[in-house]
Amino acid sequence: MPRFSPSLISALLAAGLLAACASSSEDKTAGWSTDKIYAEARDELNGGAYDKAVPLLEKLEGRAAGTPLAQQAQLEKAYAQYKGGEKAQAIATLDRFMKLHPASPALDYALYLKGLVNFNENLGLFSWLSRQDLSERDQKAAKDSFESFRELVTRFPESRYTPDARLRMTYIVNSLAQYEVHVARYYYQRGAYVAAVSRAQSAITDYKDVPATEEALYILVRSYDALGMTQLRDDAQRVLQASYPNSSLLSTGFRAKDNPWWKFW
Repeated sequence: MPRFSPSLISALLAAGLLAACASSSEDKTAGWSTDKIYAEARDELNGGAYDKAVPLLEKLEGRAAGTPLAQQAQLEKAYAQYKGGEKAQAIATLDRFMKLHPASPALDYALYLKGLVNFNENLGLFSWLSRQDLSERDQKAAKDSFESFRELVTRFPESRYTPDARLRMTYIVNSLAQYEVHVARYYYQRGAYVAAVSRAQSAITDYKDVPATEEALYILVRSYDALGMTQLRDDAQRVLQASYPNSSLLSTGFRAKDNPWWKFW
């Protein structure tokens, strides 16, 4: 039986490992055309395999560099990242797209998609499962979403995406106002009446013609009453009754959680 030296055995093992690594990292798309890569990526997207679509679209972006197809790949990669729950990566991809292609005819879609990434529509539609709505979550994403939609509406008023963006902007504004009311109600229920007044006033002055104004006024009435500030209480109550003559808040109190403000959406 032949005997091999330790150094030869080590060399053979190293060569085997290198061959295995080379085999495992082999690019299956090496001989594919850009059309084939795009078709495969679309199949993965349509099948919901977003994690598989992303690397294919990255390959396509590199192979088709400088062409409209590369731009399409970049946008579809952002969409796949968004749908796959990789929101930070999707935003980074869209920011890069807008920086590299400021005159792209698809810029309106990029802004719209960026707004969607930060817009948590499922929270409003299905929050009954957790009894929590968008107004009770951190508002940075909502504000970022609003800014993207606002830029879209301002720069591309005729875009096919603008009507939906306007609806979502209204939803976001209502949400931000209701967030202030949510915090004001939290402070009121814990006896922090000065803080409750401050947040209720913010909801009234910062946001106009929103559903939250009614409850903000009611919180002012109750908070001023608790503070013994009768003149301000009466002023707030007059405004509440004049603005909302059919308001049930003065007789029934705070709105129940089973009747959320966002039902119109």
